Amino acid sequence: MKAKSSRENVVEVVEIRLAYGNREVLRGLSLKIPRGKVVAILGASGCGKTSLLRMIGGQLRPRRGHVKVDGQVVHRLNREKLYALRRRMGMMFQVSGLFSDLSVYENIAFPMREHTRLPEDLIRRLVLMKLNAVGLRGAYALMPGDLSGGMARRVALARAIAMDPMLAMYDEPFAGLDPISLNVISDLIRRLNDSLGTTSIIVTYDVKEALKVADLVYIIGDGVLAGQGTPDEIRSSDDPFVRQFINAEPDGPILFHYPSRPITVDLKMRRVRH
Repeated sequence: MKAKSSRENVVEVVEIRLAYGNREVLRGLSLKIPRGKVVAILGASGCGKTSLLRMIGGQLRPRRGHVKVDGQVVHRLNREKLYALRRRMGMMFQVSGLFSDLSVYENIAFPMREHTRLPEDLIRRLVLMKLNAVGLRGAYALMPGDLSGGMARRVALARAIAMDPMLAMYDEPFAGLDPISLNVISDLIRRLNDSLGTTSIIVTYDVKEALKVADLVYIIGDGVLAGQGTPDEIRSSDDPFVRQFINAEPDGPILFHYPSRPITVDLKMRRVRH
């Protein structure tokens, strides 16, 4: 068995800058993901949370700065080394991302067959164990189209941890769930992180669940780190940005309206340019 890395931080984000066209999303973001912890990344829509996950996975290259995963600068890796690093990661996508033509069982077995040479009997046992962990062993023969939203999220979670990853990333795992399913998913992420000895990154809008499940919370605002700390430190913060975000206050540093001219100017114009 490969020895566990002794590095304190699984992920180190250093002065990241990222832009889409002329719109700069990240403006020098730096943060660290400690090994073995559940870390929540919060922020308003469009602040770059999902883009950060994509840079960690090597799908995006930063304009400046770098992301290190287990000591390796991701965007400098060649294809072979990048794919080897990705095999040590698990990803739960924002919309579950299950293969619609494969059964629940086949969805979980897919990464095992793709990345290992394990015999089918052992794969079967592992798949059933992962499904049992999320309470869906009895649903192994169902197709994704037969699943409720909460069930699909749990299957996606089982697939994300199918390979016992060093790093598990969850993109909006709580979105659109009923209260029971939401609580189940939240507890599963915490329990699986601790039992598997992995490190978890949760990107979410759900402040309540993030503060409940995470060891460490980062809040992104205006392209940089606007707040950080333990859940208790975030709850007691006096920072205007942090207070507005966690309390969902309408007035504060976070603007609801996209930058524009005063509405009176547009209303007086005969035609608005598109």
